[in-house]
Amino acid sequence: MKPPAFDYSRPESLDEALDLLAGFGPDAKVLAGGQSLLPLLSMRLAAPSRLVDVNRLAELAYVRSGPDAVRVGALARHAAVLHDAGARDRQPLLAEALAAVAHPTIRNRGTSVGSLVHADPAAELPAVLCLLGGSVTLASTAGRRTVPAGEFFLGPLESAVRPGELAVEASFPALGARSGTAFLEVSRRHGDYAVCGVAVLVELDSDLRIATARAGYLSVAPTPLVLDLTGAAGGRAYDADYAGPESAVAALVRDAVDPEPDIHASAAYRRQLAGVLTARALGIAARRAAGAAAEVAA
Repeated sequence: MKPPAFDYSRPESLDEALDLLAGFGPDAKVLAGGQSLLPLLSMRLAAPSRLVDVNRLAELAYVRSGPDAVRVGALARHAAVLHDAGARDRQPLLAEALAAVAHPTIRNRGTSVGSLVHADPAAELPAVLCLLGGSVTLASTAGRRTVPAGEFFLGPLESAVRPGELAVEASFPALGARSGTAFLEVSRRHGDYAVCGVAVLVELDSDLRIATARAGYLSVAPTPLVLDLTGAAGGRAYDADYAGPESAVAALVRDAVDPEPDIHASAAYRRQLAGVLTARALGIAARRAAGAAAEVAA
């Protein structure tokens, strides 16, 4: 199918882009990577009267890694974030999740902030942002506001971005001391959206036992789901068997998730998969946390 007719603007500055978005309001859509928007246009699931192409705003194509967070600009491509050494060092979960995003061609063009704004519950980055407690900064002619991840995703393909606003940055908190992460997902074919996916964050105490553990999920709820696993895993050694047949972690997850069935998987299969993947990822994250603690001690 072909997209509906639209007018096109390509601003040369952020101020010009914000003026255009303010003028056209809900009739405008932002074009950055276009890997989500263009299919929606072609399928007539979106019909904006104006596209505002922000690809000339080079000042937004950054990945900045500091002691507290990795900050990703609106035009930073998935591939740039994936291969950024500073980002990988400060928050390795980003690279691990991004490696599972579609195919290299998509990652070379698609933007990480654009994926967050698209708010697909089957996408990797929304789950990562929610698990880490990150945020998205939105700009408009009225100023800027920062929205925490827990308030950013309102529903399937619905984010907190208002008409006239442009998402200019996402902030992913850095990995803490004695902490580890892991990301696992299962898809029917390589590059497809995941049938189920999980990101896990573990923090160990000074005795290398789990102090806190949380997991973020994709493809099991209308918005990214975050579960606290500490009740099932807290106090256990980092090298314990979390994925055994009687896994308390898997049982906790199966009881907590309520996925919808679709043509790709039944609800029961997704529920079982969520439990299995979480238990496996928890073990990986705990061992990585122990390795990080050993490096700090050395």
